[in-house]
Amino acid sequence: MQASRRAELQAKKEKIEELRRLKKAREDAKIAAVTAATSPTPARNRREVDDILDEVLGRGAAGSRLSDSGLGEATPPTASRPESPAVSGLPLPPIGRSGLGGSRSSDVGSDIATPVENTGSQLRFVVDFVDVEQELFELPQKQRVIYNKEVQTAEVETEPTGPSEDEIRQRLLDEQEAERERIRQEKEFEEQNRQLDKEIEEELRDLTEEERATIFVAPEFLDFVETSSKIVERALSDAYDYIRDYTIGAEVGTDDSEGNRVKKVCAFYDEQVNKNRSITDVDWSPKYPELSVASYNKNPAALNEPDGIVAVWNLHMLERPEFVFHSQSDVLSVAFSPFHPNLVFGGSYSGQILLWDTRSKHLPVLKTPLSASGHTHPVYTMQMVGTQNAHNLITGSTDGMVCSWLVDMLAQPQETLDLIHSGHNKTDEVSVTALDFPDNETTTFWVGTEEGNVYQANRYDRAGSKAGLHQHDSYRGHAGPVTGLSFHPAAGPVDFSDLFLTCSVDWTVKLWRTRSAAKPSTSATTITPLYSFEEADDYVYDVRWHPTHPALFGAADGSGRFDLWNLNVDTEVPMVSTVIGEGRAINKFAWECKEGRRVGLGSSDGKLYIYDIGDMANSKESDWVDLQRSLGAMAGGTGQGTAAESEARR
Repeated sequence: MQASRRAELQAKKEKIEELRRLKKAREDAKIAAVTAATSPTPARNRREVDDILDEVLGRGAAGSRLSDSGLGEATPPTASRPESPAVSGLPLPPIGRSGLGGSRSSDVGSDIATPVENTGSQLRFVVDFVDVEQELFELPQKQRVIYNKEVQTAEVETEPTGPSEDEIRQRLLDEQEAERERIRQEKEFEEQNRQLDKEIEEELRDLTEEERATIFVAPEFLDFVETSSKIVERALSDAYDYIRDYTIGAEVGTDDSEGNRVKKVCAFYDEQVNKNRSITDVDWSPKYPELSVASYNKNPAALNEPDGIVAVWNLHMLERPEFVFHSQSDVLSVAFSPFHPNLVFGGSYSGQILLWDTRSKHLPVLKTPLSASGHTHPVYTMQMVGTQNAHNLITGSTDGMVCSWLVDMLAQPQETLDLIHSGHNKTDEVSVTALDFPDNETTTFWVGTEEGNVYQANRYDRAGSKAGLHQHDSYRGHAGPVTGLSFHPAAGPVDFSDLFLTCSVDWTVKLWRTRSAAKPSTSATTITPLYSFEEADDYVYDVRWHPTHPALFGAADGSGRFDLWNLNVDTEVPMVSTVIGEGRAINKFAWECKEGRRVGLGSSDGKLYIYDIGDMANSKESDWVDLQRSLGAMAGGTGQGTAAESEARR
């Protein structure tokens, strides 16, 4: 209703503007007509000027004739009567008696007046007149004729004829009718103005408390405030100095992270959302490099809040998350969909797989049922595999079940695998805590378990092995549960896709090389790690290869320390070691997908820290060959020598 009312008011305003334009055009036309009617013609102006000159100069018909015939000038009348005294006591000038053709120049010697008498104060003179005869010759002037190429015609001036009586009468009638129409339109315009002012006053009246409360809780108003405030916060959170003066030399100061080569960018935390919660998993958006997502467990002090929280953070909005999603259970794993940038997947403590959409509200748009067909134990790991047109979500839970899901159908899994190993003492089930696929692989994957071993598994039957856990090959090396597993990204001239890293609560990170999936073992085989990194001082909760640098990987432990290793530089100590935040445990971390310059670290205090590793993320062509040499030295048992080789090459 308000929209229609506004449209009606707008239409009335447009009509009033149109009336104003018509009134202005009518007044301009009237002024132009009056100006055209009263303007004089050139001929009339010339005749009037001639008449005025004749009156001023005192020329009559006779004087004009004398002047035109060349007989001399007419003698002007005397200034006073003979009896009147001279002006200012001076004598009058002599007057010649030469007749009409007389000349003033002929009165030579006869212009002296003789005083006769002095009566009182008046002095009278007697003028002596002299007769002079002169012969007048009239010489005709020679006429000068000038010719040109133009047509020689005489100009004839015609005086304009005025309008007739009927035309004047009709003009007066038209003017009266126009005046009446103008007065009528002005009255109508004033009435419309009064009506419009009245309607505007009604629209601008103060709202009551009930009306104001109704507007505040309206969904449209809330959506508008949410969207607008996000835009403003993004602009205000921009750290660029808009008033920087480049003509002034920069001050040389000390930076807190100077020398560490790892710089803190920001820390995401919202007291209202993240209070008393810990981060359980972290991921970056493959489409938007400024977006990261973190999953949180429950807040034991807030019974009315949802148990699980998923927050999407934006690097351009630091004070609050871009999106907040809710779950009825603790969210233990989270991942952006690499093929649908609006979708976020989560694995819960209850075993449910949840799907949220950033275009929707807080609740999940799809979720798996709590039934035996899916997971019934905590889901600590998940990964999306496949291509844009054919992809699946692979999830693993601590009951040894691995499920494959279609994105648009979470009612039941497309495939299920029960990972069972006959070599276990108490139970055949394998409790999955970590899972990863090699690059460009969709069927064979490796899982880390609670007993510390790593196993190879297949989604389908293939030559020489059946679907499920491979029974013969066991990767043994850890003395505690495996907390992280990461395969090397194959993105370079040398293929290192058979390398993977694992971390455990035994304070170590181990480097492994997989056996060929095409040639599986036919008997029980124990595979030992290629190298063990034992620099940590606490539980190592996560380890990840760098997405672009072949020899770089990171590890996070329970003391809040983030270690950055470069196998081409040193294998004994990390290249950079940084304590994150207040020294609380770092549960999970993830590299930014495209360039790998930023890393998001999820802390147990509920803060998501973003760090920049700078130029260490840049790789060279020689790094691939150097990594081959370092791996050869590790396999030969001389891991300590790789640092010396690297120094010699540098």
